[in-house]
Amino acid sequence: MRTPALLVDKQVALKNIQVMQEKVDQKNHILLRPHIKTHKTPEFAIKQNQLGKSGITCAKLSEAEVMIQHGVRDIFLAYPLVDREKIRHSLRLAEQIDRWIYSIDTYEGAQLLSEEAVEAGRLAEVRVEIDTGLFRSGLALEEAVDAIDRFNKLPGLQITGIYTYRGSKARTGEVVKDTFHAGVEEAGLMVDLAEKLREQGLPIKDISVGSTPTLEGVLAVEGITEVRPGTYIFNDAMQVAYGVCSIEECAAAVLVTIVSIHGDRAVVDGGSKSFATDVQPTGGIVPINGFGIVKGHPAIVFERMNEEHGVLQLNGESLAIGETLEIIPNHICSTVNLYDYYYFRDGEQVAVSARGKTQ
Repeated sequence: MRTPALLVDKQVALKNIQVMQEKVDQKNHILLRPHIKTHKTPEFAIKQNQLGKSGITCAKLSEAEVMIQHGVRDIFLAYPLVDREKIRHSLRLAEQIDRWIYSIDTYEGAQLLSEEAVEAGRLAEVRVEIDTGLFRSGLALEEAVDAIDRFNKLPGLQITGIYTYRGSKARTGEVVKDTFHAGVEEAGLMVDLAEKLREQGLPIKDISVGSTPTLEGVLAVEGITEVRPGTYIFNDAMQVAYGVCSIEECAAAVLVTIVSIHGDRAVVDGGSKSFATDVQPTGGIVPINGFGIVKGHPAIVFERMNEEHGVLQLNGESLAIGETLEIIPNHICSTVNLYDYYYFRDGEQVAVSARGKTQ
């Protein structure tokens, strides 16, 4: 096989799907709506749907379109649309499936969606995004009740829920090692907000939370209705660092070839065009050593990279030019997006159909 190449152990991925579904099914009244941002392939999305029967989550309109083309019929677009053409496009897509859920977090965005839904003669189901500590999109908790009351007065919108994504962050925005308690806090904040909204007469039915690292914590909180992890299907070095999974539960790795060795330094044919660089090595509270885990070689550190070169510190290990290595990347979601295909270990080639769908 030519390198660099993205390898996926299908059996490990399918087991990860099954284990996650069983974990969620143990909790009454909680649904699993997996985020497809990790695998970006309809084949796995359909498998997840067959087990959970609760739809999928997408971040981009173009991702959702790919999934619809392959038969997915229940989609939550967890990203605000503030462009009229995109909203009109989404309304056309929504007509093709059973359920389409929008996201809003500003009055301006809500007003645009309202106007276009009314024009199209549609009632748009909406969830409002809440910021619980990641500090990107989402209403602050302090403003949420008044803001959602305003949104609810707009025609053409049916506000059915609230949602958040915080990942492994505390409410201060800092990375935390105790992801269980981060999840408990995340879910607790949302349940409390939902109660306040209901007291004001706002019809909040769905409380959607959770990520792969915080899932155990959010499942421990009564009142949530849905979780949206994504990374769990493949896992990565970041999840290993958090203690969320073992190396053996990492289903995906990048296969590279050693092209050069000089002393204790080896160079492989995978650099920043082959590995995501958005999760940097860190010596912080959750130490991530290098840009990935070199499977079978715990002493080796993937210390730096250029576009086409990955530089490994061998730390005394003996390797040979031409030898191949498997490296579990720090962040698998962004890494998958660099590849047109991945390969199962039996050689089957699978198209990453939603790759590069950024609009």
